[in-house]
Amino acid sequence: MHWLSPPRVRAVLRVGSALLGLGVTGWLLAMLWPEPDRVAQGAPPSADQPETLAPYPEAPVTVLVIGLDADRLGAPSNTAAPKGPANADALLMLRIASQEPLQVLHLPTELGVRLPGQGDPGSLAQLWRRGGVSLVSDAVRDIVGLDEGDPKRYVVMPRAALRRLVDGLGEVDVVLGQSYQRQDKTQGYSLNLQAGRQSLNGVQAEQLVRYLPDPKNVSQRRQRQDILVSALIEQVKAPSGIGVIPALVDQLDTEIETNLSRSEQLSLAAAIIASPEPVAISRLPLANRAGDQTLRQIKPEASRPLWPQPQP
Repeated sequence: MHWLSPPRVRAVLRVGSALLGLGVTGWLLAMLWPEPDRVAQGAPPSADQPETLAPYPEAPVTVLVIGLDADRLGAPSNTAAPKGPANADALLMLRIASQEPLQVLHLPTELGVRLPGQGDPGSLAQLWRRGGVSLVSDAVRDIVGLDEGDPKRYVVMPRAALRRLVDGLGEVDVVLGQSYQRQDKTQGYSLNLQAGRQSLNGVQAEQLVRYLPDPKNVSQRRQRQDILVSALIEQVKAPSGIGVIPALVDQLDTEIETNLSRSEQLSLAAAIIASPEPVAISRLPLANRAGDQTLRQIKPEASRPLWPQPQP
């Protein structure tokens, strides 16, 4: 059984200290962006020269993306079942550098985490309601075995922000291996997607990543989420994507929570566009499910750090 042990997560519970740590990372990380935003004046960003969006970061940047099951930031209830406070519905880690392939780690939200003072472990998804960004970030650092200070940046994205992101990029193309139909009046949720190549708008993209007919099949939902992640990256890197990014960053400003400034967001977008292919999407090594349990565990023989993958 690999849960977070009390000695290793004692620091996790120091939420105040962690929040302070997040607060001071801005000036500590200024060395990553030594120049001010230099978006070309009077000329649109060029797909041939992504750095016209903003200068690339001078070192790889790790970003934690927290997708919420609430429709908007600060919503009193999620849009899932059962109703209650928001949970982390999707957790992604991105390692972004202009000269390295983009690396994405898809974290299992059903990973079991036992905090000091708890009798039974809870899910990684539930840490959001307990301690927000600080608690989730510290738990992820401990689970993966990241260096102190990582993840350096974070983005919290509720479902309305996901819809705006997809619509702002002009729909995304995916290839689905099967059709999906579902009507859930409890959650106010419907799904009707056909197999084959599809161009998804924001609502349809949300339908795809929310679909979870069986709580024990979260891994299958991650596969569908990976399809959307890959499609979003392709759209960002496409010539049609780069021109809309500055306006999209402005549109998302009030719909996401992040410690990335506008110029830093543009810088990371430029680095993603410039990064060589292929994008590497990774998973954590999970032990086989024991019986009917819904929580998962890391394989006991797995050695840390579990990510990122070394570059050749």
